[in-house]
Amino acid sequence: MSLLVDSRHVHSLKQNVFGVAAFVGFIWLIYILDLLIPFLPFEHLGLIPRSLRGIDGIFTMPFLHKDLAHLISNTVPLAVTLLLLAGSRANSAVIVASIVLLGGLLLWLLGREARHIGASGLVFGLVAFHLCAGIFEKRLVPLAIALVVGIFYSTTLIRGVLPFQAGVSWDGHLFGAIAGGLVAFSTARELKMQTSDLN
Repeated sequence: MSLLVDSRHVHSLKQNVFGVAAFVGFIWLIYILDLLIPFLPFEHLGLIPRSLRGIDGIFTMPFLHKDLAHLISNTVPLAVTLLLLAGSRANSAVIVASIVLLGGLLLWLLGREARHIGASGLVFGLVAFHLCAGIFEKRLVPLAIALVVGIFYSTTLIRGVLPFQAGVSWDGHLFGAIAGGLVAFSTARELKMQTSDLN
């Protein structure tokens, strides 16, 4: 049974709007709670490479933001790239979880020693997923999505992974993008296997 591909073709943009809103809303809720209740340890839950103290950050990093500008800059592209999964044959929740886990693990193993926070690694992963899915699947809808993503985010994608940017987790962006590409490859392979089984 496939995890990355939803063979039932049952989800749509309308059905996924609530899930996207809930996910993005939860990120905002964490930020608001962090502002209102200063003794909560959210700021200590970021990812710290090669540190057991920071390994939880693989899962918590996307929900933590240093300030309002950081949060707002991630909110719009995150919502857009999540909504682009709707109506596809991808299992949206598994795609997101796979990118978070793989990108976070790569960052924990290979990233710079710093406390990494923010959803931008996931955003870069989703952008790369859409671009690579369009290339790997060679189908009209993924290619159209890849074109839209490429037009709006390709410059950001390239600029965001350039090293030595002060205060920017460029390596988090890079490993997020790598994770997105690998997940897209796996998804395309599963789709191809499903199609072969049907023929």
